[in-house]
Formats: sequence, C-alpha cells, structure tokens
Amino acid sequence: MEFELSGVERDLAEAAHRFARKEIAPLADRMDREDFFPRDLFRKLGEQGFLGVTVPEALGGLGESYVAQAVVLQEIARVSPALALSVGAHSNLCADSLCRNGSAEQSARFVPPLVRGEAIGALALTEPDAGSDAVSIRTRAVRHGSQYRITGTKQFITNGPVADTLLVYAKTDPSGGSHGISAFIVPRTAPGFSVSRSLDKMGMRGSPTGELVFQACEVPAENRLGEEGEGVRIMMSGLNVERAVLSAIPVGIMAECLELSLRYAREREQFGKKIGHFQLIQAKLAEMYADLESCRLLMYRALTSVAADKKSHRAAATALTRASEASTRVALDAIQVHGGYGYMRDLPLERLARDAKLLEIGAGTSEIRRLLVARELLGPEFAS
Repeated sequence: MEFELSGVERDLAEAAHRFARKEIAPLADRMDREDFFPRDLFRKLGEQGFLGVTVPEALGGLGESYVAQAVVLQEIARVSPALALSVGAHSNLCADSLCRNGSAEQSARFVPPLVRGEAIGALALTEPDAGSDAVSIRTRAVRHGSQYRITGTKQFITNGPVADTLLVYAKTDPSGGSHGISAFIVPRTAPGFSVSRSLDKMGMRGSPTGELVFQACEVPAENRLGEEGEGVRIMMSGLNVERAVLSAIPVGIMAECLELSLRYAREREQFGKKIGHFQLIQAKLAEMYADLESCRLLMYRALTSVAADKKSHRAAATALTRASEASTRVALDAIQVHGGYGYMRDLPLERLARDAKLLEIGAGTSEIRRLLVARELLGPEFAS
C-alpha cells in the first residue's frame, strides 16, 4: 500500500515547516531553559489554522484528515517537540474529541475558541494512583439536581496549568467498573477547580504539565459529554487517535536529528577527510534513515486505521511504541555523530533526546501498548 500525501496535506506540511522555522525556532531554547509556555504563539497557531486541522469547517476548522493533523505536528516537533505535545493535547485530545463526542450545542460553544487559540484545551484523565490503569480513577462526580460536583485530583496533565477548557473523566457509578465512568467539559472558571502545582520535567519543557484539584467542583449537567457511563468508550476511542496522531512527534524528532547529522557529516573534518567518509558514521546515518522511514510508514498506517476504526488498538499502539523508542535511539545516535558538540546545549540535540523519552511513557507506556497489541492479536479470550 502506498501512503502519498494529498495536495492539501503537502501544502499544510510546507506551511507548518515555514511557520515553525520563523515563529517557533527563535523561542524553542527559551521554552526549554525557562519552562516557558508561549501563549501568544498559540494564538498565532490558531490564526494559521493549525489548531483545528480535523475540526469541521462549520466550527472554524479545516475539516481535514488525521494525516493532515499529523504532518503539522511533525513539522512543529522538528523545532519544538514540547510545543507539538501541547498542540496535540489541545487539538486532538480536547478539540477533536469534543467534535466527535459532544452535542451540537457543546461543540458550537467550546470548540471555536479552541480552534482560534483563544482558549487552551487539555485532557484530565491520569491520577496519582491511576496512570496506565485508567479505569481505576478515583475522581467522583455526583449529581445534585442540574449540577454535578466533581471531587478528586488529576496528575501529569499536559496543558493543565494553562488550560481554559478541560475534558475530565470521573466516576459517576463507583460500583460500575468500566461502565461507571463519565466525561465532563470543565471550564477553568468552574467553582472548586484549581491548579495545585506545575511539575518540573526532564524534557518537554515549555509544555506545561500540572496537578489539578477538584473540590466539589460544580459543573452543569449540560456539560456532561455523552450519557452517564460512556466515559470509557469516549476515552478509548480518543486514546487510539491520540497514539496515532502523536506518533508524528517522534517522527519529527527523527527527521530533525537525521538532517542535522547529515549536514554535520558533510562538513566536519577529522584525519584529513569529512567524517561522512567513515563507514561507522555512514552506518549510523543509514540506521537513522531506516528508523525514520519505517516509523513514518507505521504512522501513516495507524492514521488511516483509526480514521476507519477508532476502537482497534493495534496499529496506533504499534506506531507510537516503535516511533517513540526509535526517536530516543536516533537522538542519542545524532549526539554521537556530533561528538562533543552534540553534548553541548548550544545544539538542540540534547533537548531532542530529553524530549523523546517522554513519548515512551505518555499515552500509555511502551509496556502497556505492547500488551494492547498482543491481546488484540490473541483475541477476546485474552482481553484481560
């Protein structure tokens, strides 16, 4: 099967590439060093249409494919994986999910400001004691007339400290297991909501990650997404799309590492010749290219798969697992190719290596993704 970009997808990739080099690159180092989130840059992304690639045109988006969203993320990730992570959480986990699962009224109210970058979105699922085992969340939502009161704590929430619109999962029926979880749209202004702290990370700095607290947080019943008990259905379809789309970030990291390494191998001289003549350097470059191209194809396969069937884990989990682990390896090889210069913070390679590692942990760890793939291959008898 051939995976060729459409004309629109190529145009979006080129536009994102130009924007990233002009607008994002000058801020990427500051984002990392200061853990600085460039909110004004988010608005510029919205103006360019990059925050609503898959959102229907009627809601201000471009109405394009998940492939189109991925190629935009890939170009942003080449310059700043951290910003790409925030854009992915905003556009995919929040805006796209609202479009797919929300009512017409909910979509019309909450999605356009997200598309324009006037509001920032986040998904609030993970808790201090519920990470990969998402069904074990303890956050509760209890209905009182026309309101729900949400109580609990969320941890490791991308965009959490700056989010204006949160998609929050909570248990409405603690005895219902996977059928007792519901999803809610929670504005930052909701009474009882607060950000307890921002977290200091090894990488992906500049993409805010935080701990959120809900203290009898009042949310109108009209903000419930779908029916009570539909949270896991919404969650799982969203996580599969997330894995497929976010695989563009490690692909972008690999593309940048390879380009920088090729440039250096053509210019750097040792022992009277360009280091690109040395076979051990050539071998590293060839392996980096093989990782990039194979992971890019897995990404395209996953993106087409989730567009057809959002319930299947296999393609998306495989794509993100392979790409995330390869991006860490490729970033470290790029540092090796550059020698001492690669280890210095003057170059972006050490930042790309630190950023890459998170992708083996977020959106379900590599270990959990492998279990999902194996169980789907084995069949329903092995589902748990």
